[in-house]
Amino acid sequence: MSEPVNRARRTLNQAPADLLVDRIADVLAATYRITRVELLQVDYRLSTLLPLTEGEPITGPGHPAWRCFDHQTPIVTDGTGYLPVSMRGERRGVLCLAPVPDDPALLDDLAEIATALAHEISAVTAGTDVYRAARRSRRLTLAAEMQWEMLPGRSRIRPSFSLAGQLEPAYAVRGDSFDWSDDGDRVWLATINGMGEGVAASMLTSLATHALRNARRAGLGLADQAALADQAIYDLHRGDQHLATLLMQLDLRSGRLTVVDAGSPRLVLVRDGEVSEQTLEAQFPLGMFEATDYREQHFELRRGDRLFVVSDGVIEATGQDVRYGETALDRFLRRTGPMEPLDAVRSLIGDLRAFVAGDLVDDAVVVCLDWTGPQP
Repeated sequence: MSEPVNRARRTLNQAPADLLVDRIADVLAATYRITRVELLQVDYRLSTLLPLTEGEPITGPGHPAWRCFDHQTPIVTDGTGYLPVSMRGERRGVLCLAPVPDDPALLDDLAEIATALAHEISAVTAGTDVYRAARRSRRLTLAAEMQWEMLPGRSRIRPSFSLAGQLEPAYAVRGDSFDWSDDGDRVWLATINGMGEGVAASMLTSLATHALRNARRAGLGLADQAALADQAIYDLHRGDQHLATLLMQLDLRSGRLTVVDAGSPRLVLVRDGEVSEQTLEAQFPLGMFEATDYREQHFELRRGDRLFVVSDGVIEATGQDVRYGETALDRFLRRTGPMEPLDAVRSLIGDLRAFVAGDLVDDAVVVCLDWTGPQP
């Protein structure tokens, strides 16, 4: 690692939370004579790159900033450089710099600095609203604010898997959500098809999410995680409210997938270009009855398999009196083969909006998981 990159890292570590971009701009000006430094963050809908300070939003997919974001590679055009601001697969946006010569060694340094900025933004976001507030093109509903705050991120990449998810309508989502965690040997994934309206729906989803996390962090198996969350919801609502949930655990060394279907969203396998819905043992949603016993199912994945989890809001979305899940879903899933999981999720949501010719009425959640096989 070069000395300018080390200097930039030290500067970021010492900078006040709200001045990360300003401080890194000082380093870039002194080291590389770069005079324009602008952070463009992707919005909650994954459709707009928004400047941290004053400036015009970027929506056109052909813009160099979007090409940088989509392909996760540095772009230089007309003396302006665009660098991905990403960490561990979580894409936060693009760092726009000028003037930047098309010098591979310099671009490598700038790319490392942009990655360091992504890490630092992640570290400070809990203590400042500067970056969250600048990521929204309009106001979030209170329920949506609560839902986005619970998410572990929108994408994750490790050598053995790639994972991404998205909520829609992004600025007004109510009860749909997802959660994940990995420890290098296994990845856990929970996808929730929410119930109810507004803040009440988000509070129910929050209870389920934290109950599942509590059980998972205590080392309980998947069926016991479901049972604990089921009891927590039933104790509070006595069966009047419940949640359709799909729980999955993937062994990253063997490809063995463990599943608990608690009234869940649809699980779809894409293998060698063929799309097939996985047959799951339907069990009661979380919180419907007291002391429900849940059972696990097991599937064997092959290297290169892709899984999609889609909620009712996707399957039942209607355009011209036909449902998306009946006519368009499988066709579109086949087309996602070359895409990274985040691009596949974003493209599917975009296709869904085009299908209904506008914003979605019901909540929709889409999660995509690729297993790339055991790694050394």
